Amino acid sequence: MRPFDYRSPTDAAEAVRTVAGDPAAVFLGGGTNLVDHLKLGVAAPGLVVGVAGLLSTEIEDLGSGALRVGAGVSNSELAADGRVRERFPVLSQALLSGASGQLRNMATTGGNPLQRTRCVYFQDVTTPCNKRVPGSGCSALGGWTRNHAILGASEHCIAVHPSDMAVAMTALDARVRVLGPDGERTLPFGDLHRLPGDTPERDTVLEHGELITAIDLPGQPLARRSAYRKVRDRASYAFALVSVAAAVEVEDGAIVDARIAFGGVAHAPWRARRAEDVLRGSEASERSYLAAADAELADARPAEGLDGGNAFKIPLLRRTLAATLRDLVREDAP
Repeated sequence: MRPFDYRSPTDAAEAVRTVAGDPAAVFLGGGTNLVDHLKLGVAAPGLVVGVAGLLSTEIEDLGSGALRVGAGVSNSELAADGRVRERFPVLSQALLSGASGQLRNMATTGGNPLQRTRCVYFQDVTTPCNKRVPGSGCSALGGWTRNHAILGASEHCIAVHPSDMAVAMTALDARVRVLGPDGERTLPFGDLHRLPGDTPERDTVLEHGELITAIDLPGQPLARRSAYRKVRDRASYAFALVSVAAAVEVEDGAIVDARIAFGGVAHAPWRARRAEDVLRGSEASERSYLAAADAELADARPAEGLDGGNAFKIPLLRRTLAATLRDLVREDAP
């Protein structure tokens, strides 16, 4: 680990000014994997600015079922909150499927979405990686690809975003409140993360010095009938091979509305809008669920690799979406 300076500002505004004024400065908050990267030599900031204790730890009612979640709220607290469990079960389930109890106690609403990708090549400083050193190449291409992207990847990066919470937030149409050197702004959660394109070193659209202060969950009856399903190699403490966050509204055997997002398959939480379009107005049936999956996966591009590649994710995700919708519709039946 390389030496760095550390500061503990007195409030969020001071933290933003400090980081914005130093190109080599970074925020440290619960849920990011910065400490891991400091130890591995992946990250070498000159200044680390701690924001623990500076951000709201409250979950506020905004009326009409909406909630504002302070960026300092822990994943454990958010998952256990009665309002979240009742109004947004998909979010509670996603949080509880991630990491361990100890890590959920430390991870926060503002930090968890800012985890960097968990590619083994990104974490190994002896290998080329465009995310770590732009222009150096992507060692994952033709390498170990089992856990990598099938949607939205580029020739520069095929890694996937690791957060379960972020997949649920994307499906829920959450909004991110951000404080930066130029003041406050709000953006859709689904716009927070970037696909790699030719600049995979940029994970999000946040500018240097911008800090997440809260996430708003809009009140919508649809979200009360929602679920998160995660498929992984072992029962706990494992990242998703594929995951599905889904919410549906069903009337008289037809799907009136749907919200769907995928995890474990792209550089960002993947909003499945093609699948949603197929489902709206369709019969609540296995045929519709599979047709929705096929529409979303039409552009899937699996990666070959030394470990057999990740083409298995396409049928796996197809079945996972169908199973998630099947269970939700069954619960919705009178």
